[in-house]
Amino acid sequence: MSQVLKIALKAVDDKKGIDVLVLDISAVATFADYFLVCSGDSARQIQAIVDEVEKRMAASGHRPSHVEGYANSEWVLMDYGDLIVHVFSNKARAYYELERLWRDAKILDAAALLAQVGPEPASVRRPRKRRPAGGG
Repeated sequence: MSQVLKIALKAVDDKKGIDVLVLDISAVATFADYFLVCSGDSARQIQAIVDEVEKRMAASGHRPSHVEGYANSEWVLMDYGDLIVHVFSNKARAYYELERLWRDAKILDAAALLAQVGPEPASVRRPRKRRPAGGG
């Protein structure tokens, strides 16, 4: 399984992406192996998801070759070569029905993939609060 997919999936999960779907499109497409699809409840959440995916991917040495739709935040597409990340508003996801368009793709178990993800790399861990000197 692609490490890039797992990094992006963990970022989406941490930002509370809704209705997360992973499609293995390798048997039906030549331009990528996986689609990671999710929704957000607001433009702010959609942008937070996208920002987190970009941050974690960059920390692991991966940069998108293309990002579309960030300013509008109805449908943001992030192209990482073998992985395409789609972050939709609920309205846009219902309208475009990507799952229906790619119904011949294999659906992967996102929860099982998340269970395989180990601890975050040190570069993206949140700093722990330090106790004040003197044991307080």
